[in-house]
Amino acid sequence: MLPTLRAVLLAALAAPLMALGAWLPAFEWIGWLYFAIVVGAWWFDWHWAGDMRRFEISRAHDARLSLGADNLVTLKVYNRGRAVRFWVRDEPPDAFLAVGSGSEMQPIEKIKALIKHGQVGTRQTWSESYTLHPLRRGDYAFGDIHLRWLGPLGLALRQGRFPAASPVKVYPNLLDVRRYDLLLRRNRLQEIGLRNSRMFGEGTEFERLRDYQPDDDFRRINWKATARRLRPTTIEYQTERSQTVMLALDTGRMMQSPVAHMAKLDYVINSALLLAYVVAGKGDKVGLMSFADQVNHYLNPQAGRGQFYRMLEHLYAVEAQPVEPDYRKALSYLATKQRKRALVVIFTDLSGGVSMSNLVRQAALLAKRSLPLVVTISDPDVHAAAMQLPQNSLAAYQRMVASQVLTDRQLALEDLRRQGVLTLDTPANQLSMAVINRYLELKGKTLI
Repeated sequence: MLPTLRAVLLAALAAPLMALGAWLPAFEWIGWLYFAIVVGAWWFDWHWAGDMRRFEISRAHDARLSLGADNLVTLKVYNRGRAVRFWVRDEPPDAFLAVGSGSEMQPIEKIKALIKHGQVGTRQTWSESYTLHPLRRGDYAFGDIHLRWLGPLGLALRQGRFPAASPVKVYPNLLDVRRYDLLLRRNRLQEIGLRNSRMFGEGTEFERLRDYQPDDDFRRINWKATARRLRPTTIEYQTERSQTVMLALDTGRMMQSPVAHMAKLDYVINSALLLAYVVAGKGDKVGLMSFADQVNHYLNPQAGRGQFYRMLEHLYAVEAQPVEPDYRKALSYLATKQRKRALVVIFTDLSGGVSMSNLVRQAALLAKRSLPLVVTISDPDVHAAAMQLPQNSLAAYQRMVASQVLTDRQLALEDLRRQGVLTLDTPANQLSMAVINRYLELKGKTLI
């Protein structure tokens, strides 16, 4: 039960009337009468405003929020009574970012509260949305919804709490998957940076025998079939349609390092999930392995959307570990499980040292039978530190260390390329599209 500023100002007008009572006693009684009228009007206004039962309040959002994406949350207020002006405040998880002043994403605690205001008529529904940006996967919870509304005279404020606490899960980015599906149906994938990729080459899968044509390559002539048919016969091949793609995710300590509020591992998980969806849509088999100092999980390559959902449930629970990755153990295990040729996409961080040498050695061994692609995320902060003009000794030291890190990283990438290993080093915000474009390129050239 709160008075509005209007009620306070109206009540304050009683003071000068009472003050006049020092010279004209009648004004003191007039002042008290006036004050009683204002208080009575305020009480009736509070009573006419009604209680929480006149409202129905709801919160709508996806059952699974998407990591690192802008998730819409919609608040709805249904009013059974007379038209009313109100303010509504939601309680999203504190770990998320939300739109603050200046339309920039800010932590929830800095925004203080997500307060929306509006006006709703009799038996009408008001709705408005806001955006949440989760930074980590996991289980979270929304709190209750708070409502404050004006009485019909604008003198009284009533408020109440609507029980709306509910759990919510943050999964890898499913919004990008939906967007890909939508643009695929509209043939507008270039809008998200995907390039059209034609199928080059002549394929390796036998399709049929046919009579030799003058413009056929003579190397395609099947001499046994020619002798049997007593006329020149050519083999016709078709491009292989079902290849195997293995996704190997490093979950070691360096994948915990953040880039723009999110851990590198979370960028990798979003990218791997969207790549798996694209691979499944192309009819290829896709599998998954996560590793640190041990192989934590292995999912055999399979085709179809069911494999995508199995990967989704696994990736939801993957966490980085404070250990160095053991590439020898992981890639040796992969070699024993995956004996057929496959595109092996290794998501990792090039940190230098002994582990880096092991990666180069094991990836080179893997390249003898499969097609390895090492994918890393470049850190803009390191690049900025390497390019800065030092103003003091600390800045000079930072520039020297950053330059050394970039040099070691470039040497490692070049070493991998010399060993016949494909590499992809890209900023975090371009990772998904860059990996998918490389997959489509390799598939188009029939290199898988």
